[in-house]
Order: sequence, then structure tokens, then C-alpha cells
Amino acid sequence: MSILAWVVLGLLAGAIAKAIHPGYQGGGIVSTMILGIIGAFVGGSLFTLLRTGTLQITAAGAGLTLPGILVAVVGAIVAIYLWGLIRRSSNA
Repeated sequence: MSILAWVVLGLLAGAIAKAIHPGYQGGGIVSTMILGIIGAFVGGSLFTLLRTGTLQITAAGAGLTLPGILVAVVGAIVAIYLWGLIRRSSNA
């Protein structure tokens, strides 16, 4: 997948995940893209784990297709949740 496709996928996945996940996440368009790209890797890795039973860090399950966007959005929601846990524990 090209860099432009990663940016588009990251922007879509991050924006959809921020709209779905409750609460305030902060950040602008760049953090949304980074969150979406991280989400594509998290979602692709989880998809590979469920499909093959092996954990591989890959975004192979995430592409510019409807299933790929769904995988990236689920991964981005997981990334938002984990980031919220990290931020809460560091503020305590």
C-alpha cells in the first residue's frame, strides 16, 4: 500500500474511531492520522491473530477496502482506549 493510501486510511480510520469512541481525545488532524495508522497496525495484527493464531505486527488486514477500513477503525478504537489508560495512569 502506498504512502498516500496509508494517509487516507489513517485519516478515515482515526476520524471514524474518534467519532465512535466516547469522551474527549484531543488532538488535531495529524494526531488523528497517526492514531488511524497505529489503528491499522493494531487492527491488522488482531485480524491476523484471529485468522491464523499467530501474532504478527502487520497491517495486512487493513487496506483501502470496506473490510480494511473496518479493521483499521476497530484497531484505532483499541488504540484510543489504550492511550486513555496510559494518560490516566500517568496523571494519577
